[in-house]
Amino acid sequence: MNRITQLFGIEYPIIQGGMVWCSGWRLASAVSNNGGLGLLGAGSMHCDTLTEHIRKMKEATDRPWGVNVPLLYPEIDKLMGILADEQVKIVFTSAGSPKKWTSFLKSHGMTVVHVVSSASFAQKCEEAGCDAIVAEGFEAGGHNGREETSTLTLIPNVAAHCRLPLIAAGGIASGKAMLAAMILGAEGVQIGSRFAVATESSAHPNFKQQVWKTPEGGTMLALKKIAPTRLIKNEFYEQVKTLEDQGADSDTLKELLGKGRAKQGIFEGNLAEGELEIGQIASMLKGEESVAEIMQDLLRDYNQSINRFSLLLTSGKIKIMIYHDPIFPSYSR
Repeated sequence: MNRITQLFGIEYPIIQGGMVWCSGWRLASAVSNNGGLGLLGAGSMHCDTLTEHIRKMKEATDRPWGVNVPLLYPEIDKLMGILADEQVKIVFTSAGSPKKWTSFLKSHGMTVVHVVSSASFAQKCEEAGCDAIVAEGFEAGGHNGREETSTLTLIPNVAAHCRLPLIAAGGIASGKAMLAAMILGAEGVQIGSRFAVATESSAHPNFKQQVWKTPEGGTMLALKKIAPTRLIKNEFYEQVKTLEDQGADSDTLKELLGKGRAKQGIFEGNLAEGELEIGQIASMLKGEESVAEIMQDLLRDYNQSINRFSLLLTSGKIKIMIYHDPIFPSYSR
């Protein structure tokens, strides 16, 4: 056990990202029932729909679960009231300052985790009273931080500047990546893209098929003048790129974006005009898996990676040398 498993009361430090149009009660409950932490994605739910999914979660699992809430949600006051009334125990917040709602959520007995893209924002979460943080590198799908910091760079920097339990996100879809994140200073991982195309995900079959066909380099960060968003390259993306190359302002981009693009692409399966949000790791996802299969594979790969590294150490193929230096008193390599 570590601080993440103890904080949430879960078996494995694996959190399923609360992704829009993917993370309904079927996906979230399956993750929780398999030892991780499932999250409902409130960002694509009207308040009545969220209430319905919360109540179905209560029927589907007796294990810990939570709700992911983008703080830019248009009916945020009403949504927060629902979380309190329904006695939700764990809330992940994102896309806004943690200061406004953390104290409210904690006053109702909720564990609060905020998603950040920099060490400075992580420190603000600590000051705001958050219980843990998710540090997300720009490999992640969907909305990203403006810093464009990779997970490999972000995690050790956040770990060095913040004392809160740290969950790594962005480009993580294997046990090997889990182990790497732990070595960098994380105590848990949040996985989005691999769960987004799981059997239990509510994403449209067309979207899942497109993800499995996405090649290396098939996603790009776009819409930077509005909110940086990682998308699969499709006709809509090409329209965005053309405008951005022409120096279009945010109003012009918002006019093109309109409303409901993510729903069109992810939930309705419009592969040409929809906003197809997925992470860089899409190029490594090659077919449908159930949540149970994903969890089993993550744990098997994690343990095999530990064993492989241990064998390299004991065989002498990797030598650990300790340098006693006044600048780096115990630097290992």
